[in-house]
Amino acid sequence: MRIDMDTCEEILLTITRNKTRSLLTAFGVFWGIFMLVALIGGGQGLQYMMQKNFEGFATNSGFLVSRPTGEAYKGFRKGRWWELEIADIERLRSQVKAIEIITPSTARWGVNAVYGSQKYSCSVKGLYPEYQHIEAQRIEYGRFINDVDIREARKVCVIGKRVYESLFTPGENPCGKYIRVDSIYYRVVGMSSSEGNMNIQGQASEAVTLPFTTMQDTYNLGGRIDLACFTVKQGIKVSDIQPEMERIVKEAHLISPDDKQAIMLLNTEAMFSMMDNLFAGIRILIWMVGLGTLLAGAIGVSNIMMVTVKERTTEIGIRRAIGARPKDILQQILAESMTLTTLAGMCGISFAVLVLQLTETALEANGKAAHFQVSFGLAVGTCLLLVALGVLAGLAPAYRAMAIKPIDAIRDE
Repeated sequence: MRIDMDTCEEILLTITRNKTRSLLTAFGVFWGIFMLVALIGGGQGLQYMMQKNFEGFATNSGFLVSRPTGEAYKGFRKGRWWELEIADIERLRSQVKAIEIITPSTARWGVNAVYGSQKYSCSVKGLYPEYQHIEAQRIEYGRFINDVDIREARKVCVIGKRVYESLFTPGENPCGKYIRVDSIYYRVVGMSSSEGNMNIQGQASEAVTLPFTTMQDTYNLGGRIDLACFTVKQGIKVSDIQPEMERIVKEAHLISPDDKQAIMLLNTEAMFSMMDNLFAGIRILIWMVGLGTLLAGAIGVSNIMMVTVKERTTEIGIRRAIGARPKDILQQILAESMTLTTLAGMCGISFAVLVLQLTETALEANGKAAHFQVSFGLAVGTCLLLVALGVLAGLAPAYRAMAIKPIDAIRDE
């Protein structure tokens, strides 16, 4: 469609003559496109923040935890406390063939880590090297716990990001330095920059990790453990092996087979799936609300253009009388509709991007990673949608204008 200078002048004159109505209509389109872009960007930012909570965790992992019994069984009373043991790890590893990796974990909270004059309250975890396959560790300095540390029960540790920031100066390599934890000195062999916002025995960034055997000796734990952490083989769901795992552990600890309370299994696979379904629903809702609001704005444009055509009956009739072709009338009305929707829509997109950027900046200033911006492809697609809506909004008024005859214009005058 070719728009010459005369047509542009006519569009501007029309918008000026109907300034109030044009502004109200433009606001409808502006608000519709703003709602659509802002909701899409906000939904993406919220999803990004939620996914950060699961960062590093294997999607096929699970965690087994002991709870007080819910039923009396074989002379033991209801509400009995019991604990998982190292022996349970070996039982599950040998009997449940679907398990890929299984490793124990234990932790203590409210422990002070001290280096020089600096002190930080943190948690202490005892882990095996295999735990990296369940919660990936981004090692910024040094290394993670290894098999030699386990075998020799070395007094070494890996510190989290916040522990490092509290005890050491920025950029300082902590490896080889000694920190005091519960009156015992440990040599730092690594620093993990993983955030680990999913709070499994405390966040990784606020933890001091020891070799599991060192933790056992230091805190006199014996064979007791807090968690059995595991992953399943490809193609198998955690929920498929849950009954078998519970049966094996219940038999070993004299727990009723019907007791639903004694064992809690945290299924991260189900949590990931639930989160994906949640955000799929949110995205559908966002598009429904955004497109509905935008469509309402486009209908407003169409109504205003209909009123404008009626008011310009004489002008259009005279133009037809002096030789204007129907195509010229169609071109003018569609150009007016497209100009109105496109200008209002571009302003709405710009304002939405500004609001999203300010939100992202404010969250990052508070130390929270965020990503609220929409992609360039989405912005281009939204612009094309605006043009299409402008054409659709102008079709009915344009065909009505084309149907005006000079004699009708004279009568209207």
